[in-house]
Amino acid sequence: MKALRYENQKLSVTDVPEPRVDGEAVVRVTLSGICNTDLEIARGYAGFAGTIGHEFVGVIERLPDDGALARPLGRAQNNEPLLTRGLAPGQRVVGEINAGCGRCDLCRAGDSRHCATRTVLGIAGRDGAHAEFLKLPVENLLPVPDEISDERAVFTEPLAAACGILERAQITVRTRPAVIGDGKLGLLCAQVLATTGAPVVLVGKHEGKLQIAARRGIETMTVNETQSRAKNFDVVVEASGSAAGFALALDLLRPRGVLVLKSTFHGPTEMDAARIVVDEISVVGSRCGRFAPALELLKTGAVDVESLISEELRLTEGLRAMKRAAEPGVLKVLLRP
Repeated sequence: MKALRYENQKLSVTDVPEPRVDGEAVVRVTLSGICNTDLEIARGYAGFAGTIGHEFVGVIERLPDDGALARPLGRAQNNEPLLTRGLAPGQRVVGEINAGCGRCDLCRAGDSRHCATRTVLGIAGRDGAHAEFLKLPVENLLPVPDEISDERAVFTEPLAAACGILERAQITVRTRPAVIGDGKLGLLCAQVLATTGAPVVLVGKHEGKLQIAARRGIETMTVNETQSRAKNFDVVVEASGSAAGFALALDLLRPRGVLVLKSTFHGPTEMDAARIVVDEISVVGSRCGRFAPALELLKTGAVDVESLISEELRLTEGLRAMKRAAEPGVLKVLLRP
């Protein structure tokens, strides 16, 4: 099969063997999305070598010998179990990217996101989604409702990451949140926070991107307009992936506010620890979220993801697609095998 791989500090589209079942599900990828993490891996982030990519929608090709399995789809934000459904070959699915050991306390509790020996699709120890086929544990797969097109379903993973903020910071209608960064992640974060009824403000540099949020009724402002809102926000989500965004977040937060860090990128980040101490700022990291809440938002049309698609290319054009995704102003580039 064809796969977009990073090996020996080089990107290439190459032929590799199709994955074997070996106790996991094999999924035929129908669409995958290029993420900033993919770009950072190609710059050396995380020391990963192999097939990159972790955002996908696909169709179950093969399951382990025990056939179709029933499993809980996770838990809703109120911690209530979600609907249990069967999985079978031919079913459209998305997949949570962290594959745990299945034996530690975290995995037994149904959350492998911080399993000490986990592998992560296209990021750590596991070949990823920019390929014709991929392999994941059956318990990682969630069926895609018929109401969600492939073009929307491929956003499940980054949308889940945005939903993960709600696990790490309390957001209510009385909270004053801001999101820094008008890229793909920032736009998704702003839309997710807006579903709580909170008066979200998205801060960015690009009028065209800010308009995507504005069309959803979200207040926007440019970086140059933020001076009038200093120390005005209870929670600030940093989704720009830059040191400047970290500093701006501290400017915007009220004393004892919460700074949520969403971006991962290669290289160190300078931090003004004195400001954090003096203003008693709480700094929390936020990485992966659960897929079930994201699928529900996609099903109900509560978020706009179509406006984030800049281009779709064939998997065989993977090198061109990566270059395109790195260009200024470009949002989501999709790959179709």
